[in-house]
Amino acid sequence: MAISVAPGRPLTSPYPDTEPDTGPGHHPLAPPGRSCLGPATVPVSATLAVNEVMDARRTRGEPVLPMGFGEAGLPAHPLLREALSRAAGRTSYGPVAGEAALLEAAAGYWSRRDLPTDPDAVVAGPGSKALLFGLTEAIGGDVAVTRPSWVSYAAQASLARRVAHFVPGAGGVPDASELARTVNEAKAAGRTIRSVIVTLPDNPTGTLASAAAVRALGAVADKHDLVIISDEIYRDLLHDDDTVHPSPALLYPERTVVTTGVSKNFALGGWRLGVTRLPDGWLGRELRARLLGIGSEIWSSPAAPVQQAAAIAFDEPPVLAQRVALSRRLHGSVARAVAHRFSAAGARVPAPQAAFYVYPDFSPLAGVLLRRHGITSDVGLAGLLLREYGVGVLPGSAFGEAPGWLRLRVATALLYGDTEDQRITALGAADPCSLSWIAASLDRLEEVLADLTGKRLARQGPDRGGTGAPPEGGRRRGVGGPPTRTAAHDPLRADPGQPKRRSAGTEPCASYCRNMPDRRSVRGLLIRDL
Repeated sequence: MAISVAPGRPLTSPYPDTEPDTGPGHHPLAPPGRSCLGPATVPVSATLAVNEVMDARRTRGEPVLPMGFGEAGLPAHPLLREALSRAAGRTSYGPVAGEAALLEAAAGYWSRRDLPTDPDAVVAGPGSKALLFGLTEAIGGDVAVTRPSWVSYAAQASLARRVAHFVPGAGGVPDASELARTVNEAKAAGRTIRSVIVTLPDNPTGTLASAAAVRALGAVADKHDLVIISDEIYRDLLHDDDTVHPSPALLYPERTVVTTGVSKNFALGGWRLGVTRLPDGWLGRELRARLLGIGSEIWSSPAAPVQQAAAIAFDEPPVLAQRVALSRRLHGSVARAVAHRFSAAGARVPAPQAAFYVYPDFSPLAGVLLRRHGITSDVGLAGLLLREYGVGVLPGSAFGEAPGWLRLRVATALLYGDTEDQRITALGAADPCSLSWIAASLDRLEEVLADLTGKRLARQGPDRGGTGAPPEGGRRRGVGGPPTRTAAHDPLRADPGQPKRRSAGTEPCASYCRNMPDRRSVRGLLIRDL
């Protein structure tokens, strides 16, 4: 069954529901009888809010394990810093679509990935996030998103006064049959879904959908005339170099829009630069015209100095290609080691395939969490970890999951070090998990999980490594969550169509290196901690 997030109902409010309401725009701090604000639509993104919480705790001198924010955790390469510095004097507005050098470089980037691209089919913006919002507005209609999926998809749909329809899926791609049913049900209810967003590879799960799943989704999109928006921001961070990326633009180029940026592969999240590849034909031309109109009224043009640096990044000179390869190795190593800790504690953990995310499911431990801590939801579990242990993670319900599933999104890249020197050392290390500061974080995670579950974890060898193989079997307990479901109904439990990847057995960190919703409660949790 699909879940819809409609714009007519505020997604969350930072104020308790028990506050007296004297009108549609009532605010507790407003003078009596005065109401100049409409209803709130979206809060601060949960991913950004948890980062602020971690910073606040750190400022107070409290120990933290910052695993809530999806930042790449690495310094900018000197080549890109120098390019940005050289272009600092460029203060004029530029073309809305972006400067020619950047558009040509982005076109080349996609062409090297078997997606021949004309520079005129590329539009740049201040981050792919802004472009995704612009595309939602340009396409119109409602949008289908995977459950689970990145927090901003549904929030942006609400901002655009659209409805986001959550469709069960795996690896960032909705199940094709569920998508077809959702489209038909929406139509029967008088709503029109015009686009579907996929994330390849996926945030929050760190996994990748199979080519078969993408092909099936494309067939549904073709039948129901849906635009496919493929968010491929993590494409270059697949842990296994042999994994083939199943971009829908390869199979359905006439209806697929691709977005990416420099925030994850080149670790330039704060520079805010994204690009989108529009399809050929009338659809691409019309979307370009609409997107440029939206961009001209919202961001005018991307920052000129950042465009100059991004053009070099998308050209992918050997020194930057090597940096990205090293970051893939680091991300894979630490993600697998973190996944192993959760798996050893009794959680069910999909083996990480990309980026720096782990998605443990504590449902097998529901009874333990209820008896020991009174936990019945993922929000309660994330809140306990934050308050009692200083561990910042996000509940799966922030990504569209049902709270009772007890799933968490764990981001691992901020474990690489507190200083630039530590992060650079981690980047070049053959066995980053053995570095003292990363090993200390892994040890702390073990201690937290042992105390949380009452299960003492066996220490690893000198490398402190391990992978994230999910334990076999284990029935989902009925405490505080939905009833047990089979793998066929819960795509995160099993996906026999997954692409080939390295074994998720007991391969240690060093071996691997040698060889990768209810938003109101989430927001309240973060505000209470602040």
